[in-house]
Amino acid sequence: MQNFSQIKPAKKPRIGLYTIGLKAYWSQFSGLRERMMGYSDFIKEKMSLWGEVCHYGLVDDEVEGRKAGEWFNAQNVDIIFCHSGTYCTSSSVLPVHQICTAPVVILNLQPTAAMNYAQTTTGEWLAHCGACPVPELANAFCRAGIRYKVVNGLLGMDKTPGISLTDEDTHARPEAVRAWKEIAEWCRAATVKRSLAHSRFGFLGNNYSGMLDMYSDFTMLQAQAGIHVEILEMCDLDRYLKTVTKAEIEAKLSQVSDFFEISGDSPSDPIAKKPTPQQMEWSCTVAAAQEKMVRGYDLDALAYYYHGSDGNAYEELQSGFIVGHSLLTAAGIPCSGEGDLKTAIAMKICDILGTGGSFSEIVAADYDKGTIIMGHDGPFHIRIADAKPILRGMGIYHGKRGSGVSVEAKVRPGDVTTLGVTQDLSGKMKMIISEGEAVRHNILMIGNTQTHIRFQSHPDIYMDRWFEQAPTHHCAMSVGHNASLFKKTADLLGINAAVV
Repeated sequence: MQNFSQIKPAKKPRIGLYTIGLKAYWSQFSGLRERMMGYSDFIKEKMSLWGEVCHYGLVDDEVEGRKAGEWFNAQNVDIIFCHSGTYCTSSSVLPVHQICTAPVVILNLQPTAAMNYAQTTTGEWLAHCGACPVPELANAFCRAGIRYKVVNGLLGMDKTPGISLTDEDTHARPEAVRAWKEIAEWCRAATVKRSLAHSRFGFLGNNYSGMLDMYSDFTMLQAQAGIHVEILEMCDLDRYLKTVTKAEIEAKLSQVSDFFEISGDSPSDPIAKKPTPQQMEWSCTVAAAQEKMVRGYDLDALAYYYHGSDGNAYEELQSGFIVGHSLLTAAGIPCSGEGDLKTAIAMKICDILGTGGSFSEIVAADYDKGTIIMGHDGPFHIRIADAKPILRGMGIYHGKRGSGVSVEAKVRPGDVTTLGVTQDLSGKMKMIISEGEAVRHNILMIGNTQTHIRFQSHPDIYMDRWFEQAPTHHCAMSVGHNASLFKKTADLLGINAAVV
């Protein structure tokens, strides 16, 4: 991804961690308790790559479980990992999660691939029997109405403790690599949960009239995603526009020169021309005002649309939106057109996870190439571009008022995942996730972002499955195959998810 400084970096998650065991064992088997804590410290150190780890230590009876639940509440954790080190009664574990209701993931991470059968003692076996209590925990959680997930695999240490009678260097084993990929995804998903809960989404103007899929209840969005929606008017942006200085315009012109290629006239579309110097200066003036407004209102994302009467000054203002909103999107402030707050959430999720998140819709299918072309008239996530995006002057914005500068670009080739956020009949939000591949083919030279995406099935079959999920007509385009990561994010947010 290209180098853009983030206006508001994502918040680090607060990750709860504790290890379980049976108190009766400690006096019976010398060194077992300390061995469990050594494993627990190893997990803590690994997890610290992805957030602030709130490590309680050992829970070995129901009294300690209640203390742990209260402690995790005081730490305001986003997720709790219960490391199943050895056997433990479920009565010790259940109180933790009855008191602290943060989502729970059980870690069944065996320290060794196989025990030394000829030399293993009871105490040695107990150090490797973390799977034993997991069914009991699952049963207790289910009967208590507590949702849980389990990660199974190897612990992944790169050395063997002196007390061990077997080889515990398992860091290169696929069972360890897979388990830690899962753990990393849960921690990254917790980053989304915390960041959204502290996010301010701007809603500038209104929805595009008649796009029923765009309409959403602001209270519903806060209740389910945790975001605050700040309702803005064009006069708010205009107020910042009046403060823009010549030096700020020059700085934006320089930034645009660094990250965009200025087009000539389109060889195919008479309304797509080389941007005029006046159009470029105006887009950069508006871009400076947009950034000031984002900083002034402390925004984390923005959904926008304005429809004014002919000759309205605000219509001229909105004609300069796309360049500035593309720059903001690259700087970690996703901007979605047509007032689409749900897709702004999808874009923000992708951005928090470091996977991009470009505003997209279906452009057309290419049956010869087996692709679906996806993009929009802006904004575009510059950090996931295939080469420099092109700026074109648009004589008109199709379906909208005004004219100005638009972005023509493609997502770089490779694995991609689309993320849509919609809502169902009951008003519940739902994520729709699709993995595919961005392939490099010709696109239309009409000032729109477009990328050929090859999904895992024929375009018709894919669209059959996609449309069955009742999506909105927009989605976020991310780089990488992220279905597993997005599903975990949905789980932590309590939102349904469908993978197409």
